[in-house]
Amino acid sequence: MSLKLFELVGTDAARPFSPYCWRTRMALAHKGLSAESLPWRFTEKGAISPHGSEKVPVLLHHDKPVIDSWAIANYLEDNFPDQPSLFGGEGGRAMARMLNAWGDIAIVGGIFPLIIADIPKNLAEVDATYFRQSREARFGSKTLEDVMASRDTGVIAFRKSLEVMRQTLKRQPFIGGRAPNYADYIVFGGFQWARVVSPFRLLEADDSVYAWREKLLDAFDGMARTSPGHAV
Repeated sequence: MSLKLFELVGTDAARPFSPYCWRTRMALAHKGLSAESLPWRFTEKGAISPHGSEKVPVLLHHDKPVIDSWAIANYLEDNFPDQPSLFGGEGGRAMARMLNAWGDIAIVGGIFPLIIADIPKNLAEVDATYFRQSREARFGSKTLEDVMASRDTGVIAFRKSLEVMRQTLKRQPFIGGRAPNYADYIVFGGFQWARVVSPFRLLEADDSVYAWREKLLDAFDGMARTSPGHAV
């Protein structure tokens, strides 16, 4: 297979959970492309360091590495122009660049403290230890459990932060318009990450963002829904 994708997993190799890898998974499916999955874990730095990266996703195309989910999306768009567009033109690509930053800060950054102590439960001991030590170093004296302790109130603020998205979904079914595009996959990656690693409910069932997420879970023959995860 000409395309191979290093993607983050834990004890279950069939349970990829990185929000950035899910952006790439959805982008590949949108383009009608398939890639061989190369399961990768936090402490397996040596597997991807020869490709010039310490993080996933790393896409190999005929063994040429493409690093970072945004760079991969652009690479797929430019190198597979006959496949469905991820952006719908240069204007769409420019807007998606802004949403890529919003997805990193508001979605991944907003979800992180709500699920952080659930993540090690999905990892082997060596990776769980690495994850805990490296992440707790960011929070000074706080443990992962300390960071997550206020999530029942924190999730209320997170839900409020999605109001701009709700206003958009009042007028169109997807962020990308009548059909999903890479803008949707940027945001969806964070929600799929949470669904895979944590039983914590981020969204209420009557939320339009929940309905949007459900449609993306069912996209591409239910690719994301059939990936192991929690019923939240």
